[in-house]
Amino acid sequence: MTQPKILFVSLGCDKNRVDAEKMLGLLSLNGFQVTDDELEADVIIVNTCSFIEDAKQESIDTILQMAQYKKDGKCRALIAAGCMAQRYSDEIREMLPEVDAVVGTTGYDSIAEVIEEALRGNHPERLDDLSRIALPSGRRILTTGGHYAYLKIAEGCDKHCTYCAIPSMRGPFRSVPIEDLLIEAEQLAGEGVKELILVAQETTLYGTDLYGRKCLHELIRELAKIDGIVWIRVLYCYPEEIYDDLIECMKSEKKFVHYLDLPIQHSSDEILKRMGRRTSEEDLRGIITKLRTQIPDITLRTTLICGFPGESREQFEDLCRFINEMEFNRLGVFTYSQEEGTPAAKMDGQIDEETKLQRMDELMELQQEISEDLNEALVGSETDVLIEGYVPNENVYIGRGPGDAPDVDGYIFVNSEQSLETGDMVHVKIIGASEYDLIGQMTEA
Repeated sequence: MTQPKILFVSLGCDKNRVDAEKMLGLLSLNGFQVTDDELEADVIIVNTCSFIEDAKQESIDTILQMAQYKKDGKCRALIAAGCMAQRYSDEIREMLPEVDAVVGTTGYDSIAEVIEEALRGNHPERLDDLSRIALPSGRRILTTGGHYAYLKIAEGCDKHCTYCAIPSMRGPFRSVPIEDLLIEAEQLAGEGVKELILVAQETTLYGTDLYGRKCLHELIRELAKIDGIVWIRVLYCYPEEIYDDLIECMKSEKKFVHYLDLPIQHSSDEILKRMGRRTSEEDLRGIITKLRTQIPDITLRTTLICGFPGESREQFEDLCRFINEMEFNRLGVFTYSQEEGTPAAKMDGQIDEETKLQRMDELMELQQEISEDLNEALVGSETDVLIEGYVPNENVYIGRGPGDAPDVDGYIFVNSEQSLETGDMVHVKIIGASEYDLIGQMTEA
C-alpha cells in the first residue's frame, strides 16, 4: 500500500523551521512521502506562527487556503502545528473546523501517529507539557539548501517581557543537552552543512538550567571541533547577558564568526522598563562599546519595537539619536503588536497604527543611510563568502559574508571567472557597495 503524501507548509521564525525539518525527518523515517504539489497531497500540515498579529493572520489565511484542497485536491487531513496551534487550540477547533488535528510546540515528535489517527477519521490533539523538549531521533530534512542549518540550542523563555506571548506558547527556558546538540551537529556536517546558526529565544543563557552556569562558549568550542563546519553564528543574544568568556571565545575561536544579534528593542530607560527589559541606555552603550573595543571588526545586528504603549515623540527621537550614534551594522524594526494576554496589551497610551508605521519608516530611512555609509567603508577590504546561488542573466554569484545572516541581512554579489557551486567558500575583494548589499571580485586568500 502506498504511503500517504504529505505537504508541509512552515511559517514564522527559524526556530519554527527547525521544528519543521525535524518533523519532515520523522515523516521520512516512518515511510511517508513528501510532496510540494497541493493537489497531490493526502495530508497537509501547516506549522503556524503566532508571534505578532500579522503572523497569526498569515497562519489563519494559510490554513484556509490549504483547506480548499480538501475540495479541489486529494487532501484527507489538515493538521495545524506550532505556536498558534499551541496558543489557540480551542479557537482553532471552534472557528476552523476544517482542521482535523492540532499539534503544539512540544508535541511534534508524535506527528506520525497524529497523521495516522487523523486519516482514520479521528481528531487528535497533542498539547504536551511545556516543560518538556521534543527530541526526535534521526536526521532532519533541511529546507535551507544544505550548506547552512539552524541549530536550536534551547526552547522557551523566562524573560517575560510585557509585550511578548512566547512563554505561553513555548514554555520556560530549557537548554538542549550538549551531547544531543553535538550528535545533531555531526549529522548536519555529514550532510554537507558548513555554517551552523545557533538559535533559541535567548541563546546567551544556554546551560544555566542544566549546568548551573552560562556555557554557550563551551558549546561553541565543542561544535568548532566538528570537521566540515566552517562558520558558527549566534543569534538572539540578550545584551545584558553577554559575558566575558563568550567574548573571549569569539576572539579566539576562528570558526565563531564576528557577528552578534542583540535585540535591544528600545533605548529609552522608561520604555525599556515598561517593556520589562532588564537593561538601560547606559548598559546598552556599555556592552556595544565593549564588543567593538575587543572585537573591532564585529558586525552587530539589532531589532527595535516602535510605537510601544506610551512612547512619546521625544522618546522616539531619543531612540533615533541613539541609533544614529551606535551605527548598528544591521537593524530590523517591528511595529508594536497588541498581543492579548500580555501586560502591555492593557497598558494606557496605546498608539495608533498610522503613527507606528510612520515611526518605523523613519527608523528604516535612518538605518538605510547608516548602512550605506558602513558598506561604502568596506570597499577595498577582503572577506570570505559562502556561495548561495547564481543569477544567470547578470552572470554573477550570490553569497553571504561573515557579517550576513540568512534571510535578514544583505548579500555579496560575486564576480568570478571560474564556475562555482552552492556551498563553496571563496575569498573576495569588495569593489562596490549599495545600501544593504556588496559587490565582490573573487581573489586569492
